[in-house]
Formats: sequence, C-alpha cells, structure tokens
Amino acid sequence: MFGNSLFGKSLDIQQRILGVDSLRKEVIADNIANVDTPQFKRKMVSFESELNRALDSETAESVPTNRTESRHFDFNERKDWRGVQSRIQVEYDTNYRNDKNNVDIEKEMGDEVKNTLHYQALTQAISGSFRRLRSVFSQAA
Repeated sequence: MFGNSLFGKSLDIQQRILGVDSLRKEVIADNIANVDTPQFKRKMVSFESELNRALDSETAESVPTNRTESRHFDFNERKDWRGVQSRIQVEYDTNYRNDKNNVDIEKEMGDEVKNTLHYQALTQAISGSFRRLRSVFSQAA
C-alpha cells in the first residue's frame, strides 16, 4: 500500500531492525548458555553499520572515477538498503579464561538489556506511527 513512500521505507527498515533485534536476542542467549563451555567463542550480530552505509550511498555525491581494470572497485556504486542482511560473526581473537572461552557474562547481560530496550522502543515507535496513520484515515472518512 505504501510502496516506495517515505513511510513505507521507514516501516520496512523498522521491520528489518526488529528481526535483527530478535536474532540478536537468540545469539546473546546462546552466548549466556555457553558461558561455561570450554573453547566456546562468543557470537555477535552485525547489521546497523552496513544498513547505514547503504542508506548513506543513496545521498552521497558521486566522485568521477576512471576504472582502468574491471577488477577495481567502483567507488560510486550505490548499495540497495533492501539487500542488506544481518550477519552472525564469531569473535575468535579474545580469551577470558584458560579454557579459551571468551564469553563475558557481564557484557552479555548488558547487551541483553540494551537489546531489549531497543526492541521495546522500536515497537512503541511503530505502534505510534500506526496510531497516527489510523487517526489520519479516520479524520478523512
């Protein structure tokens, strides 16, 4: 219904972020569950930086470049934000204990609180958007 409108784009981005928050909750829960598992490496979810890069590429001014080789990067390439996917990354380069486990329970608990608050704030923002939209449609009728 909203297609390529600003509201539709905003709603789609918010929906994607809710999905990422849900995935992040699962990953954090897995990290916490494996806090005592020897040689377990913590995982984390990355999404927001790639989404920001894609959104910034829409408004960035292009710099004229001359590619002399087909394998060179195109600096003016626009990245479609709809193609950005969340990724689970494993942190291999740290160890907190002698058994090579790198889960810091305090960090994971803090990340869980932060993620939960972010999810709740986003659901409230989406709910508010739909309330305003419903109000506009009811006044127009």
